[in-house]
Amino acid sequence: MSTQRTYTIDVIAGDGIGQEVIPPAIRCVDALGARHGYSVVWRERDWGSDYYFTHRRMMPVDGIEQLADGDAILLGAVGHPDLPDHETLWGLLIPIRREFLQYINLRPVRILPGVVSPLRKVTDLDIVVVRENVEGEYSSVGGRVYRGRSEEFAIQEAVFTRTGIERVARFAADLAATRRGRLTSATKSNGIIHSMPLWDEVAADVVRDGAGLTVDSVLIDALAAKVVLDPGAFDVIVASNLFGDILSDLVAAVAGSIGIAPSANINPERRYPSMFEPVHGSAPDIAGRGIANPVGQLWSASLMLGHLGESAAADALMAAVEQTMASGVLTADLGGRADTSEFATQVLRRIDGG
Repeated sequence: MSTQRTYTIDVIAGDGIGQEVIPPAIRCVDALGARHGYSVVWRERDWGSDYYFTHRRMMPVDGIEQLADGDAILLGAVGHPDLPDHETLWGLLIPIRREFLQYINLRPVRILPGVVSPLRKVTDLDIVVVRENVEGEYSSVGGRVYRGRSEEFAIQEAVFTRTGIERVARFAADLAATRRGRLTSATKSNGIIHSMPLWDEVAADVVRDGAGLTVDSVLIDALAAKVVLDPGAFDVIVASNLFGDILSDLVAAVAGSIGIAPSANINPERRYPSMFEPVHGSAPDIAGRGIANPVGQLWSASLMLGHLGESAAADALMAAVEQTMASGVLTADLGGRADTSEFATQVLRRIDGG
């Protein structure tokens, strides 16, 4: 009897370089499947800005329903210079995160071979930012009144719930317990007097009984400074939606490149599919030139495989990526000469045992 495992994965290449880095990721995942006993049914979705120009929507009206029975979503990039970012993000990315309760945004950061931190003293860094992903400062509660007049004003409400804080804090604490046992909570309770004290109280309640955990609550401004001054002091950082968004990019920059950073939008209960994407954006300045760095997409695919339970394949993919980089095969953004295709070919060669 065959023990082949089959996964249905929706692919949204999206915009710009997303369309260039998705194909290498698919090839690598398929190649690993042949070696690790799984196969993938890929459902390609032509959603994104090009879809918007035709349909005035980033995805179909029933797009969420079309994705709901899949095992995961692999996303390339979203964004177009001729469309405002709030149109592209709130038309595709954010509805998927929220409708599928992907309340964990996981952003691991390491210094990979061939990458040099702009902080020359930093040679080793391994941090995971756990960002609350569906509420907090990025709510849709609020509005604008008297548009275009001198009386115009905007109200933007941050929404923090006990449930939302508890579940992200618990996820981060459980993750820290499997790593180096150090958890840092980002706050601003000295200045934001309602939501951040609630964040502090609930997070403290969740992690109080964490055996072996070292837990610190640090004001976001001091935390940002310390990430630059002493990044090795951190292991797992848990943060609200806005703070986590900013911190994860800062940590990636300290590690040498935002362009290779991955992310996972996770529904831990697995009631809905989770979504995996690089954080580099659509990069319209280099789109179509074949020089995009696929590492962020490949790393995101590795996170996807790990989430699906294919941990051996996930590890093999990252090993192939790191071996390729260690051999000196790098794209131009990292000081190398390889184009997207050449880098992917070298990764595939290592996956195949070459």
